[in-house]
Amino acid sequence: MPKTLIKVEKLKNYINGEWVNSASDQYASVTNPATLESLVQVPLSSAGDVDQAVQVAKKAQKSWALVPAPQRAEVLYRVGLLMKERKEDLAQILTMENGKVIEEARGEVQEGIDMAFYMAGEGRRLFGQTTPSELKDKFAMSVRSPVGVVGIITPWNFPIAIATWKSFPAIVAGNTVIWKPATETPLMAYELTKIFEEAGLPKGVLNLVLGSGSTVGDAMVEHDDIRVISFTGSNDVGRNIAGKCGQKLKKVSLEMGGKNAITVMDDADLSLAVEGILWSAFGTSGQRCTACSRVIVHEDIKERLEEQLLNEMAKLTIGNGLDESVKVGPIINKAGLEKIEEYMEIGKKEGAKLLAGGYVLNEGKHANGYYFAPTLFTDATSDMRIAQEEIFGPVVSLIPVKSFEEAIEVNNGVEYGLSSSIFTRDVNKVFAAQRDLDTGIVYVNAGTIGAEIHLPFGGTKGTGNGHRDSGVAALDVFTEWKAVYVDYSGKLQRAQIDVE
Repeated sequence: MPKTLIKVEKLKNYINGEWVNSASDQYASVTNPATLESLVQVPLSSAGDVDQAVQVAKKAQKSWALVPAPQRAEVLYRVGLLMKERKEDLAQILTMENGKVIEEARGEVQEGIDMAFYMAGEGRRLFGQTTPSELKDKFAMSVRSPVGVVGIITPWNFPIAIATWKSFPAIVAGNTVIWKPATETPLMAYELTKIFEEAGLPKGVLNLVLGSGSTVGDAMVEHDDIRVISFTGSNDVGRNIAGKCGQKLKKVSLEMGGKNAITVMDDADLSLAVEGILWSAFGTSGQRCTACSRVIVHEDIKERLEEQLLNEMAKLTIGNGLDESVKVGPIINKAGLEKIEEYMEIGKKEGAKLLAGGYVLNEGKHANGYYFAPTLFTDATSDMRIAQEEIFGPVVSLIPVKSFEEAIEVNNGVEYGLSSSIFTRDVNKVFAAQRDLDTGIVYVNAGTIGAEIHLPFGGTKGTGNGHRDSGVAALDVFTEWKAVYVDYSGKLQRAQIDVE
C-alpha cells in the first residue's frame, strides 16, 4: 500500500503562508479505517491558534480584495492544473484516510479540479446589475463585495470536494479564509493547502487550523472578526452554530444531511432502478449526505425489486478501497460502526424485515478495519426510525406504497430535504414529481447522488438554512450586495419625492 505518498509524521497549521506548530502541542492519531494503521498525527489546536490566523487573515483581506478578480482567478486556474497533475496521488491519499474506494476518490478529486476551473471563470464575471434610475441624470447599479474573513468547517466524507465548494468561491470573491477540516481527514487539507501555496496564493489569504470542532470550530464561530461561517456536518452541530451566529448577526451557511429516497414506480425500468439504488445506497459505504437510505416502491413490483436487489447486492465486494475490485469500503471509525449496529436492532424491533446484511464484518480480510455488510430492510413503514433518521451507513429500507401520490407523501414526510429520485417512464409523473418533491435536488431515472459543480447544492427543511454550495449560488454566501447610485445632475435629487 502506498503509504510513501504521505511525507510527514506530524501535521502543522498553515498561518500567514508558514507551516507552524500549534500552541497546544497536543495531537491525535489519524487512522486508515480499512487497516487501522496510523497514518499521521494531527494537532489539536487552541482558540489562540484561531485568533492568530484571524488577525493575519483580516490584514491580508484588505490587500487581497484590491487585486482585480481576474487576477485572483488566475490562482484558482493554477490550483486546478496542479490538482489535475497530482490527481492519482491525491486520490490514493484520500482513500487511505477516508476509506472510500479508489474510483470514487478519483471522482472526488476531479470534482475539485472542475470546481477550480469553474469558479476561476467567475473571476471574469462576478456579475452585478445595472438598472434605470427613477430620476434624471442618475445611474444605478448593484455590485458584489467580499464579506471579509470567512470560516469554513468541512466534513470527513468529502474532504477535498466540499473544501473546494467553499474555499474557491470565497477566495475568488476577495475574501480570506480560515479553514477547519475534520480531524479524521486532515491529510487532504494539508495537500490542498500545499497546492494553494505552490500556486502562488498570497500569504494570509488561506489559513489552515487543524483541531476539534469543540475547540477550533467553536472559536471560529465565536470570533467577532469572522463574518461568515460555512458548515457541512450534522444537524445538531449545525443548529448550534446557527444559534450562536444568529446572536452575533453573523452570516451562516449550513448543509446538514438528508434522509433521501428513491421512488420506483410500477412502470420503471427495474434494472436501471436497481443500478441507481446500489450506487446511491452503498457508494461511499452509505456515508454521503445524499445517500439513498429509503426506497419507496410501488407494491405491484415490490417482490421483483427485492429479488433483483438481493441478486446484485450479493455481488458487491467489500474491503480496502485501494483494491480496484472493491466496491464498498469501510466505515470511517468505530463510533460510526456502532451507530449502524444500533439501528439494526431498532429496525428489527420496529417490525421491518431484514433481507440482507445487518452485521459487522470482522473476520479474515475484514479483521483489521471498520466494515459493515450492505443491508436491506423491507416492509418498513414511513414512521419507523430507520425510515426517519439518518443512519450514515450502507443501509437501505424498502417502503411499499399503493400510488404515485402516496409515494410523494412518504418522500416528503421526513425532517430533511436534500435529494430525491424517481424512476418512471411516465412523463406526466416526471413533471409532477420535480414540482412536488420538496428537496433541493431532484433526479429522474437516476440515483440520489451525483451532483454537478455548476448547479447549486443544498436542501430544504432540516438539511440547511437556504444557502447553497457549488454553482454561482455559492457566491451569495461569500459576498454582500452593495447598491451604488451616481447622480450627475449637479443638484440634489430626492428619490420618491422629486419624481415628476
